[in-house]
Amino acid sequence: MENIRNISKQIYIKNMLCKSSVELIKIILSQNEIIINQIFPGNINIEFDKEKIKFQEIITLLEKYGFEIIEDSEKILVEKIKIAIKELIHEMNNVDSILRKSEYLVEKLGINYRTLSKIFSENEPLTLEKYIILNKIERVKHLIDNNEFTLSEIAYMMDYSSVQYLSNQFKKETGMSVSEYKISDRSSKNFLEDLK
Repeated sequence: MENIRNISKQIYIKNMLCKSSVELIKIILSQNEIIINQIFPGNINIEFDKEKIKFQEIITLLEKYGFEIIEDSEKILVEKIKIAIKELIHEMNNVDSILRKSEYLVEKLGINYRTLSKIFSENEPLTLEKYIILNKIERVKHLIDNNEFTLSEIAYMMDYSSVQYLSNQFKKETGMSVSEYKISDRSSKNFLEDLK
């Protein structure tokens, strides 16, 4: 029998981009007798007994662990854009998809690219194009660290027209050349949540 005291809520969470964030939220909520109906990067659907815990207490609990709840529709869309870019660049590993990144975002989110770009820039301290570049640079670092591909192959995979173009953008964004990065301690990698 369904508990009539239970309330179901959809929550959108800023920068919930990685598997470890999802796992941590699962632990936090299950320890507090909150049922997770669905969980995806960027949002969760929960169910809880309103007599045992208030919704504001759940928000406070998540914020205690650094998760920011978002309710504004534009900010929710920005999170959806970030998740789509993460999937595109860090998970799909498909040069054809990266090449047509604007089409991918439009198909995924159902909004024209110009509007997506405008909303992103209005809600973040950087443009959508810059955010995509920063993600590509982080992916390049990861591919270099894995040492599976040549720099030419990486340039191709990440939709750079040449190794020189990749190298120039890498230096511009990181302050070091690809060669310097390879011999460094490689501590210049960033969490995707921190790209700004």
